[in-house]
Amino acid sequence: MKTVETELSRRKILKSGLAAGAALLIGFDIVPQKAEAEAAKSVVNPLKAWMRIDGNGVVTLAYSKSEMGQGISSALPMILADELEVDWKDVRVEHAPLSADYGDQGTGGSGSVTAMWMPVRQAGAAGREMLISAAAKRWGVDASSCTAKSGAIWNGSQKLSYGELVEAAAKLPVPDLAKVQLKKPDDFRIVGTVVPRKDIPSKTDGSAKFGLDVRVPGMAYAMVSRCPVFGGKVKSFDASKAKAIKGVQDVFEIEAVGEGVHSCGGVAVVADSTYIAMQARKQLQIDWDFGAAAGESSETLRKQFRRLVDSSMKVIVNQGDAETAISNAPAAKKVECDYELPFQAHATMEPMNCTVQIEADRAEAWAPTQSPELTQQMIAKISGLSPDKIKVNTTLMGGAFGRRYQGDFVLEAAQVAKHVRKPVQLVWSREDDMTHDFYRPASYHRLSGAVDESGNIVAWRHKSTSTSINEWFDPKASPDGSEMGSTMQMPYLSKNYRLEYLPAASAVPRAWWRSVEASVIGFVMESYVDELAHAAGKDPYEFRMQHLGADRMVKHASDAEERPLDIARFKGVLEAVAKHGDWGKKMPAGHGRGIAAHYSFHSYVANLVEVEVQNKEVKVNRVVSAVDIGTPVSPDGVRAQVESAIIYGLTAALKSQITILNGRAEQTNFDKFTTLSMKETPLIEVHIVPSNLPPTGIGEPGLPPTAPALANAIFAATGKRVRRLPIRPEDLA
Repeated sequence: MKTVETELSRRKILKSGLAAGAALLIGFDIVPQKAEAEAAKSVVNPLKAWMRIDGNGVVTLAYSKSEMGQGISSALPMILADELEVDWKDVRVEHAPLSADYGDQGTGGSGSVTAMWMPVRQAGAAGREMLISAAAKRWGVDASSCTAKSGAIWNGSQKLSYGELVEAAAKLPVPDLAKVQLKKPDDFRIVGTVVPRKDIPSKTDGSAKFGLDVRVPGMAYAMVSRCPVFGGKVKSFDASKAKAIKGVQDVFEIEAVGEGVHSCGGVAVVADSTYIAMQARKQLQIDWDFGAAAGESSETLRKQFRRLVDSSMKVIVNQGDAETAISNAPAAKKVECDYELPFQAHATMEPMNCTVQIEADRAEAWAPTQSPELTQQMIAKISGLSPDKIKVNTTLMGGAFGRRYQGDFVLEAAQVAKHVRKPVQLVWSREDDMTHDFYRPASYHRLSGAVDESGNIVAWRHKSTSTSINEWFDPKASPDGSEMGSTMQMPYLSKNYRLEYLPAASAVPRAWWRSVEASVIGFVMESYVDELAHAAGKDPYEFRMQHLGADRMVKHASDAEERPLDIARFKGVLEAVAKHGDWGKKMPAGHGRGIAAHYSFHSYVANLVEVEVQNKEVKVNRVVSAVDIGTPVSPDGVRAQVESAIIYGLTAALKSQITILNGRAEQTNFDKFTTLSMKETPLIEVHIVPSNLPPTGIGEPGLPPTAPALANAIFAATGKRVRRLPIRPEDLA
């Protein structure tokens, strides 16, 4: 298989001295990793970033991706420090301002380290070479006799610190980044090791600034009352009781913006504090026009799903003749079943919030956002100002999981700020967040297939429907099944393979949720392959290994084009998790062990779950995960993200869901949208498969194999198949 390479566009390297003193400033373009097959094509979305060395030898990296707790503010400087040869204690980080110079500053798709790996390395290597050249020139020696180590250049016993060299280095020609000598992986000192995270001290002592911590002189506080029914609007309202509360500054209606896609409108209350705004909002008397969605429910949606999978659907992939192969298979070798998954809320710990100030000729925002560009666009839409007049400050955020890639909370804050002409912090309550989320789509799947007498898969047919994300954002979009993973070729061999899809109509807002389509297709595919293994009388692990054949091309919704699926790496994580998870070891009655694997965001993950089932109650005792993400820049960060993804996945499999009744979400807080508690959290082991390949994503890939491994473990313990989530006691009867 071809290795994945990174190609850079023409570099624009900047050198300058700073007003505070001499400094070396290196700019570099960042582009996503590209497969070799794409190498001849022009690079898109260049992202320019900077690293700076000051006269004290302190290195600062300006990172343009959002820090959501995933550790990007440590992973990127680890890469830089290693190539530049500086000690970790001498590295600082700062969030880059929103600027066209940085290209796409959105954070999602587990792609930050993937995109910035090679450019940051090259910038560090270029800085190292410039400093070596400056030292060699001062000593009058050949640069080849000099080495860089711990923030200094050495020539035998001679030593010059970076701080001593930075002024001279800044005057030298900048090397061609494509030709700089990068370290060999065996020479890494920081990459792949455990170092203290840069964001921990401030988060520990309380000095870290999240969105809710923003304070601006003269700031007011606001909350919005939104129609409980999706798509509904205000008919009329009486604000007299709310306005009578001391500290209330204003009450007024804000309009829906974006045809319901971003903001549903409502009544805003502006006050001296969030608490006062919250109390005043309770006193509003609003007559709502619930609209056409008032009759929608989870039950009506489920009926629609079943009608759709019963109908003729759009064929996405059709290899061989699955229908004939299934029809001709012996009944005992056929497996036909339906799977269903509900809406899921993001449930970020820090509720949605945004602070905006709009003046006549400028605006400024402080937002915990995954997309500062969208924040700027939303404020421009409301204020009428050009984007260059709008400054966006991206704050730390208490979780995101895809939710903070939306612009609804920014639109509302901008509308309020424009009306009152002062800085305003808009805050959502937990109930606001739970009932007006952009949920993971609900979906329904019909699987039919068969195996032969030798245990080979002879046919696999998958019909699916969902509340389409694509259709929600673009009603004219042609259904292609991409958000349900239908554009990804199945990794398991089958000569007869058919995928079909149709979207379902729904007024429920939906968008990207952690691991996007992989959270759905992973559960369905890896549960169903277990069912086929059982029909074949085969061990589920061996059955998977048997059907992972030669490398093939696959395509995810997040990919522009097909790319190779490395079967050796896929098998590698399965082998690792089987070994570390004691696969095949006998378990007591009522206990079971399940396995699942999935490829997403260019990474390979296999999970093994051990459960105990008694009196229709499931207890998860252990989860073992094996991940192949290329070079693990920060192993502790990798483990933390996989652990987080597993807990998030177990919560969705065992507890949480959003159900709809009368056009509104029934779950309004954590009393009904329950999450996994610390007591319920199992022992989690994360094993990282060694690799020198470029790093790939890890914030999301740990989630997709979690639910199917759990369901497969339950089957091993009880003989009962779980085909809908979350798992209910009646499913275990």
